[in-house]
Amino acid sequence: MEKMLSIVIAAYNEEKRIPDSLRKIHDFGIARGLDAEIIVVDDGSTDRTSEVVRELTPLIQNLKLIRYEKNRGKGYALRTGVLASQGSLVLVSDADLSTPIEELDVLREHLDDKGCHVAIGSRALALSQLIRKQPWWRRTMGKTFNRFVKLLIMKDFCDTQCGFKLFHGNVARNLFSRARIDRFAYDVEILALAKKSGYRIAEVPIRWINAPGSKVDPVVDSLQMLKDLLRIRFSLGNVKSYRACSILIR
Repeated sequence: MEKMLSIVIAAYNEEKRIPDSLRKIHDFGIARGLDAEIIVVDDGSTDRTSEVVRELTPLIQNLKLIRYEKNRGKGYALRTGVLASQGSLVLVSDADLSTPIEELDVLREHLDDKGCHVAIGSRALALSQLIRKQPWWRRTMGKTFNRFVKLLIMKDFCDTQCGFKLFHGNVARNLFSRARIDRFAYDVEILALAKKSGYRIAEVPIRWINAPGSKVDPVVDSLQMLKDLLRIRFSLGNVKSYRACSILIR
């Protein structure tokens, strides 16, 4: 029997990009015969994000919208969506589909066939295909952040921040229910919790196409992410010694 899939998307001022993304997800689901729900969490947008999602609701089966007024951060939005999900599998994806939805097939084989609990897309492995790269300042920011992750938290992963991650449903809901980081460093907390819990994690090369219109502030968000890494280190300790099986598919 086909497992039900929940696709959770955090959206902040995405009125221009999210309609095309939702149509692509819908068409992919139809082509694959997926039993899927799509949960869009509007993270306090000030544009028409919620309105355009509502307009698509009659056209896209099992499209659901969660909205709240105040911007709380990507981690908070995804936590809200994951905890509302019902799927046996849960995919978290960026609203711009920088990782094309077809890469779900690549991640899924590691859960279905290879006994993993979590499979994460990675832009930093030899077989990753970066069709359009991020601007230099985003690449520099990402590399610097990853060095801090390895220094403070864990050395397992080459790319914690790719926004395309697949979980067994009960694993996702367990991890996100325990998470406390509300903004962009949420990925590190989720992976640290997964490692500490002994879950089997695969880091998998994916195809990735940078989309313009990033919401990341290079100064404000960099400082917040460093602060959040220290919070993770304080709350979880050094997780380098925990023996979760982390697999890099090079």
